[in-house]
Amino acid sequence: MRNSGLTIKKMAACAIFTALIAVGAFIKIPVPVCPFTLQTLFVVLAGLMLGKKYGALSAAVYLALGLIGIPIFTQGGGIYYVFKPTFGYIIGFCLGAYVAGYIAEKREEPSFARLLAAALAGIGCVYLIGVPYYYILCNLVINSPIAIGTVMLYCFLLTLPGDILSCVIAALFTKRVKPILRKNGLL
Repeated sequence: MRNSGLTIKKMAACAIFTALIAVGAFIKIPVPVCPFTLQTLFVVLAGLMLGKKYGALSAAVYLALGLIGIPIFTQGGGIYYVFKPTFGYIIGFCLGAYVAGYIAEKREEPSFARLLAAALAGIGCVYLIGVPYYYILCNLVINSPIAIGTVMLYCFLLTLPGDILSCVIAALFTKRVKPILRKNGLL
């Protein structure tokens, strides 16, 4: 009978992915309005490598650490960050990691295509929460009007190619590395 509880190995893996998501916040590719970071790569990688439960936990710990004031978000940290238009993406990280992990977990050894689909679905969840949050916060809360077309362009279309590339990298990495880590008892 397998122990399905939170073990030291699982806690360490979650901590590593939480740290990677935080580091990813500071690796930026400048895009106007909504910067492209490597956070999404590490978010979907957390879901693919750790599964739905622990991938989402990694993202949730990142969210909690930033909200308590540790400056690990792209523009700092603290509870006030909920009033930053890009905060919706951070909320979406939890759902994105969960969905990516859920789809990838459906098979013991998922194919590259399944891993890529899982990663793309995870990124889709991040956008599903992030883009409307950005629009709603700008137009209804912080009184900084922005057209929906502008939001779609800068917060979705311009970052999408990089995120698709991130999904391909995450799927390739998972397909090659996860079986090795599993075989050696590290996951």
